Amino acid sequence: MAERVCLVHYHEIGLKGKNRSTFENQLVDNLKCALRDTPVKLVKRICGYLLVTFEGGATPEYQDLIGKVPGVARVSLAHECRRDEEEYCKAAIESLGEVPDFATFKVHAHKSSTDYAMHTLDINRLVGGALCEAYPDKKVDVHHPDVTVHVNVVQGSVYVYAASEHGAGGLPVGTAGKVVTLLSSGFDSPVATWMLGRRGAICIPVHFSGRPMTSDTSEWLCQDIVRALAPSGVVGRMYVVPFGARQREISLCVDQKLRIITYRRVMFAVAERIARIEGAKALVTGESLGQVASQTLENIAAVDEMAHIPVLRPLIGSDKQEIIERSQQIGTYEISSQTAPDCCTLFMPRRPETHAKMDEVHEAWDSFDHDAMIEDLVDHVEYMDFDQCPSYRPPRKLRERHVELAPAVWEKKQVPSEG
Repeated sequence: MAERVCLVHYHEIGLKGKNRSTFENQLVDNLKCALRDTPVKLVKRICGYLLVTFEGGATPEYQDLIGKVPGVARVSLAHECRRDEEEYCKAAIESLGEVPDFATFKVHAHKSSTDYAMHTLDINRLVGGALCEAYPDKKVDVHHPDVTVHVNVVQGSVYVYAASEHGAGGLPVGTAGKVVTLLSSGFDSPVATWMLGRRGAICIPVHFSGRPMTSDTSEWLCQDIVRALAPSGVVGRMYVVPFGARQREISLCVDQKLRIITYRRVMFAVAERIARIEGAKALVTGESLGQVASQTLENIAAVDEMAHIPVLRPLIGSDKQEIIERSQQIGTYEISSQTAPDCCTLFMPRRPETHAKMDEVHEAWDSFDHDAMIEDLVDHVEYMDFDQCPSYRPPRKLRERHVELAPAVWEKKQVPSEG
C-alpha cells in the first residue's frame, strides 16, 4: 500500500555544482531541526529531491512546516509506491481527486532509475488512461493543463503527486555565514532578518531596549518574533542592550534635531562590537529609503560612518504595504501589530533632522564620551539562546570579555548557556 511522504524540491541548490552536496546536507539538518516536534522518521537525499517520511504518514500540516524552511522551493505531498502499475495508477487517481477544482489535466512521468524498463511515454499513456476512466468528465490538455499529475520513478520507488505548495525558496540557513541584525518589535526588522536568513545567513538579532526608562514589553515581543521565525531556523541567539539611560544622557547634551542620528550611531557601534564577538561579517537593518526621518540618504550616510563592516538593507526599496504583506507571510504580523514602548519612542525630538550635515553630526558626537558609553553598553549586554538553528555555534570570545553576561532580570526569561 502506498505511503504518504513529502518530496522536497529545491532550485538554487541544484545550481551549486561541486558544492551541491554541502547545501543539500545543510538543508537536511535544517529540516530535521524544524521537524523535531513531529513524528518524523527519515529525512534523506534521493536523486534530485529530499525525501521526508513520518510515522503514520505525511499530512498537509507537515507539508506546510517544511515549506517554511529556507532552501525549500516546493513541497509535494506524494504517494510512495512500489513499481507496480496498478498501485501507482491508483495513487494517481487519488492524487488527482485531492485537487479541489480543475477541468483539464495531464500526466508527466520522469525516470531517475534506468533499470525500470517502461518508457516515460508509456507511463504517461498508462496513467493517463486510468485517470480518463476515473474522471470521464475531465479533459486532457498537454499544453496548458489546470493540474499536472507527476509520476517519478526514483531509486526503486515510484512517487506520485498532483499538487505542490510553494516553499520559502532561497538557500539553507548556515551556508552564508553570520550577520547581526538590528531587531525591533515593529514590522520592518523581522522581515529584514527573515530575508537574510532566506539567503543562507545565520542571523544574530540585537534589540535595543528602552529599559530602564521604559518597560521590557518590547523585549518580550522580540522573543515572540524570534519564536514565530522558529520553523525557518534563521536565529541562533538574541542580544538585548538596555539603552534607555544612555539615551537620556544623549538627549541632555545633543541638539534635539540630531538625537536620532546620534542614537543610531551608538547602536551601530555596539552592534558591530557584538558582530566581532560573534564572528559576523555584516550588519542588517530594516530601513526603507525615505520611510522616516532617519532613513534619508544623508542620515543613512551619517550613521554608516560608524560601521567598518558591510551594512545590508534588504528592504531599502520596499514600501510599507509590501513589508506588511511579507510579515503576514512569515507569521510576525500579529506580534508586530502590538504597540510597546521601546528605545525608538524614547526622548524623540519634535523636529528631527532629515538632511544631516557631517560637521554638525561630528560636533554632536564629540559632545559626550561616546567611547565610554559604547564600552559600558557592551559590558552590560544580555542574551538569550534559541534552540532552532542547528548551524549556530556560540562564540568563545564571549567568555573572554564577560564572566557572566546575564543580569538577574533575565533569569525569569531564560538562563543563558555558553558553548
